[in-house]
Amino acid sequence: MPSFRPLLLPLLLSLLLAGPGYAQRKAAPAARPADAKPAAAPEKLSRKDRRELARRAALNEATRQPRELTPKEREMSEAYFVDGVRYVLLEDYNKALERLLKAYALNPGNAAVNYKIAEANLLSGNLQDATNFGRAAVKLAPENPYYYLLLAQIYTSQKQYEEATKVYTDLIGRVPNSGYYLFNLADLYVAQGRLDEALTTFGQAEEKFGPLDEISFKKQQIYLRQNKLDQALLEGESLIKSNPDEPRYVLAQAQLYASNRRFDDAVRVANQALRIDPDNPRARMILAEVYRLQNNRPESESQLKLAFASPSLDIDDKVRILIEYLKQLPSPGLSETARELAAITVRVHPREAKAFSIAGDIETVTGNRAAARASYLRAIRLDNSRYQIWQQVVLIDAELNQTDSLLVHTEQALELFPNQAPLWFYNGVGHQLEKQPAKAVKSLEYGRKLATDNPELLAQFDTQLGDAYHELKDYPKSDAAYEAALTFDANNAQALNNYSYFLAIRREKLDKAKEMAGRLVKQFPENPTYLDTYAWVLYQLKDYAGARRALETALRTSSDATLVEHYGDVLFQLGDRDRAVAEWQRASQKGGASALINRKIKDKKLYE
Repeated sequence: MPSFRPLLLPLLLSLLLAGPGYAQRKAAPAARPADAKPAAAPEKLSRKDRRELARRAALNEATRQPRELTPKEREMSEAYFVDGVRYVLLEDYNKALERLLKAYALNPGNAAVNYKIAEANLLSGNLQDATNFGRAAVKLAPENPYYYLLLAQIYTSQKQYEEATKVYTDLIGRVPNSGYYLFNLADLYVAQGRLDEALTTFGQAEEKFGPLDEISFKKQQIYLRQNKLDQALLEGESLIKSNPDEPRYVLAQAQLYASNRRFDDAVRVANQALRIDPDNPRARMILAEVYRLQNNRPESESQLKLAFASPSLDIDDKVRILIEYLKQLPSPGLSETARELAAITVRVHPREAKAFSIAGDIETVTGNRAAARASYLRAIRLDNSRYQIWQQVVLIDAELNQTDSLLVHTEQALELFPNQAPLWFYNGVGHQLEKQPAKAVKSLEYGRKLATDNPELLAQFDTQLGDAYHELKDYPKSDAAYEAALTFDANNAQALNNYSYFLAIRREKLDKAKEMAGRLVKQFPENPTYLDTYAWVLYQLKDYAGARRALETALRTSSDATLVEHYGDVLFQLGDRDRAVAEWQRASQKGGASALINRKIKDKKLYE
């Protein structure tokens, strides 16, 4: 069945089709009063003059008594008209109306002049004058379809749908060979929610033009709005019968069956589409959805993988589906499927950065950090303009404690995004981990200036600066940085721990150190690192018994060499020299103890 769509020529074509002779056709002759004089062309129309002319256009043109124009008046009118049309094309509607209204003053009974004034007013937003002149044009030339179309458009712009409907009805009834405007009338009924009248009008179009795909499709949409599912499905089957080799209609029908839980019919019609086009991914997607709704997960995933394997399924559609999986992860039942679909996507779309980006996201959520980073780096090679991907790479570097990669990637990213404070933060962290505190401070101080509108990030900068300045032995700046961090968050665990530990090492402000470390242990009573810090503060306060209790609690969950060595130091201070040496030996065997451990063991003596 051929598809039919009436083509509405632009309203401007009415002028071109009419031609200058038609646009400026001679008015019917009439008796001229003996004392009448030729009208003079106004040099300039005032706003009052234009309002008066608009009022005159609203009068019934049928009662107007036209008169014969002199050759000079006709020439002037045509010149103003042509000039006005030119300004309409240039979208200078004020100048266009100035010229057209001068033409109108000379020849008010000319339909083309009224039409063009109506159009200029519509385009400039003066709908009232557009209506008046548009109605006048229709009355003056009721055989011209384009005048009706303009008037209908004017009414529609004012949401006067009833009036627009009447205009289309008049057009179809009065102008020969205008039946194809039934489609416009039917669409207008649909816009108003007058669905039964729309169906009747489409029926009239079918009687005039025969069965058409467009009519069947629009009738189907109307039936769906009326909740007449069976009739909508019948129209769909009619479309398929008329177009058995057109997958578009077959797929639409399959989707309609699936949406209404008519699963057997959906599978039947989707398979029909696959017989037409075995690689059609849309049919596979419909089948996947049907099987999912039927709780047939293996078949649903199989169809989905087949759809993903098709290059004709758009990459954006695949990404949207993978994002839905991402929202449900991690999930033992879905993780493997999501990873397989992501792998298919990057295989089918090897030049699409977004394919590798979503694959990286899925690997991240499922805990495969190294694989995630590899995918992100592939995405960056294809498109390095997305900051979020760089950020993910840097975060994974930090989580994997791969400081070489962290420094390389932050420096590469900073070349592209020098105003991103988080990149400067991680660059500073990388230098700090590489025992380069001066470089760390430089990066952290620069990044801190960019984070002034983010208090939480600012506190992280301050905490890290506290560590870096301590390494540089710039203790006043170190303490000030920690204090700034704790001002924002008094329970900042890293700041509390490191600040109190460094104070203990320096044997300064020990009461403050005890308060901070004690607060941290109260929050995390089983954390061995925090217990060790608290114990070391107590050690410096010579509360060896308290230090011993804290360390013994820590050693229940950790056998870190520093913990064991500290425990030996405490035992030595408590007078248990043999056990102290045994603990020092155990710390030495584990590796990671202080540089003094061998001297302690050899001399059986405490060195600090």
